[in-house]
Amino acid sequence: MGEITLTQQRNTNKNMVQQFQIKIPAWPVEQMTGYKPITTFWQDFSIADRFGINGIKSTFIRAFREWKSNYKYLTELSMVLNHKIGYFYDHEKPMDARCNRIAALYSELWEQVNDYAYDNLEGDELQYYYRITD
Repeated sequence: MGEITLTQQRNTNKNMVQQFQIKIPAWPVEQMTGYKPITTFWQDFSIADRFGINGIKSTFIRAFREWKSNYKYLTELSMVLNHKIGYFYDHEKPMDARCNRIAALYSELWEQVNDYAYDNLEGDELQYYYRITD
């Protein structure tokens, strides 16, 4: 899987420039399924991963609160959370307690989104959700 590198510079209080990079694994969902992403959820959660459980929870709360009423965004949020579960349970990576906790959190969050979709989407919106996430 490829990756994206974000580079940011900021001035410190001593007028020195500090630079840091975050490498974000690419989300190959379009190659895998033909679905073209419409949000930055994958990138957002990939950045949050670097900040651990609290970063992921905070990103989820913000994304879910702001976008749960948009069925297409809700669908993509569900897809990202589901793929993050697999990413952290990937058998090629050495499993450690941190990866297990993050995968379990993503699983919890995915269940919350999936339950919300089931309880709140109807008709064409619910059909879209199931068709895209299938």
